[in-house]
Amino acid sequence: MGISGISPLSLLLVFMIAVLLFGSKRLSQLGKDLGSAIAGFNDGLKAKQVSEQAQKERDDV
Repeated sequence: MGISGISPLSLLLVFMIAVLLFGSKRLSQLGKDLGSAIAGFNDGLKAKQVSEQAQKERDDV
């Protein structure tokens, strides 16, 4: 069993179908876009935490 009860064979099959439908070049671009989106989301979370911490420090003073 793999992730959440999905077998590795099933994951491989889904990947192969995705490659056939979209092509390897398009999947590569989708992966890059997804990585950029996740990085931007994480940067936003860090910025929010920093601003909340700064606000808390100002309130404590």
